[in-house]
Amino acid sequence: MPETLIRNADLVVTMDDARRELTGADIVIRDGIIVELGAGLTAEARAVIDAGGCVVTPGLVNTHHHLFQTLTRAVPGAQDALLFGWLKTLYPIWARFGPEEMRVSALVGLAELALSGCSLSSDHLYLFPNGARLDDTIEAAGEIGMRFHPTRGAMSIGQSAGGLPPDALLEDEAAILDDCIRVIDRYHDAGEGAMCRVGVAPCSPFSVSRELMRDAAVLARDKGVMMHTHLAENDEDVAYSLATFGCRPGQYAQDLGCTGTDVWHAHCVKLDAPEIALFARTGTGVAHCPCSNCRLGSGIAPVHAMRQAGVRVGLGVDGSACNDSGNIAAEARQAMLLQRVAQGAGAMSARAALEIATRGGADVLGRPDCGRIAPGKRADIAIWDMRGIESAGSWDAGALLLAGPTRVRDLLVEGRQVVRDGQLATLSLGEVLGRQRIMAAALADAD
Repeated sequence: MPETLIRNADLVVTMDDARRELTGADIVIRDGIIVELGAGLTAEARAVIDAGGCVVTPGLVNTHHHLFQTLTRAVPGAQDALLFGWLKTLYPIWARFGPEEMRVSALVGLAELALSGCSLSSDHLYLFPNGARLDDTIEAAGEIGMRFHPTRGAMSIGQSAGGLPPDALLEDEAAILDDCIRVIDRYHDAGEGAMCRVGVAPCSPFSVSRELMRDAAVLARDKGVMMHTHLAENDEDVAYSLATFGCRPGQYAQDLGCTGTDVWHAHCVKLDAPEIALFARTGTGVAHCPCSNCRLGSGIAPVHAMRQAGVRVGLGVDGSACNDSGNIAAEARQAMLLQRVAQGAGAMSARAALEIATRGGADVLGRPDCGRIAPGKRADIAIWDMRGIESAGSWDAGALLLAGPTRVRDLLVEGRQVVRDGQLATLSLGEVLGRQRIMAAALADAD
């Protein structure tokens, strides 16, 4: 079988178990797997990629996104709101989406991620208006060539029952669980190297019932898939939990079976010390979304304390209506800077932030086959050209997050080139962006 050879990299940051960094290194890829790593390698290569002047890292991993939101960036009325006000502004707009809006927004969001070095992304889709289905985003990921972990979200408690979303966006709980079974049976691949795994993801404690949260956890474990939701995102979120459930969010999650190595929660900005200890003890993962947390004024998540306690932490860009970018490399830099603001300059190094963005995120998603450059691991590889103005004068690989670049030169997913010379290689991005502009304008005109 022909091989791919990445040769002559200035530095390969492996994120393997020994955290090796290799200078002047080559990588041999066969059948989507890294088979050899070292200097002066040869191969019967179908393709040779010269990485001279570049830093090579594992592909970055995005553990939380709402891809449908790329059609609603910078919406007036939502730009300066806290979480609950922001949601109330946007729910009526999202209610006008359909299958094509979901597909196109996913294509744009995944393309944006790929150009920032992301090879594996989750997505949390929790509303399905006008015939939209999770299938729309899964098909988009296949077009891009991205490794994908979509989650079937849901909302079932609306304003008439004390919840946040409008009743028009709600689904029947039995129908939600049935559709979870459908998409898992159709798309979920539990095998090593899977390109698509499906998770179960009730939206949040303020938009689904206690019963649905519990039943979703039971279903996820019966099917052997992971579970995801939002938790402890801001002070409003915690206050709702205390007033409605009589306990903090971490306790609520534990009571309903929503902690464990097969669970990861988004945000967790307001976890307190006992909740951090709970997550560490149970192996529960966290998707840290620093830019979104800043944009919505939610606060700085205690990531330094989480990592010190042994909590598994990955990065998420969150939705493009609350970030408003989808650049995972920029997200890693922001994570590093925020922890330094909160805890001092030693709280997070550039390499620690890169680790969270690679193997950290892969581990949160239950993918130890990804997030590392090592023989036997999947060939998800990002190549960063360090000869541009962003990193000019840099002495060290830490420049990748301290200075830049934030756009990848080449990205391989399962050994296939998704980004080549800074351009998406798998579809015509210009055509997709043109379609997106028309859709966004139609949504704005109807508002």
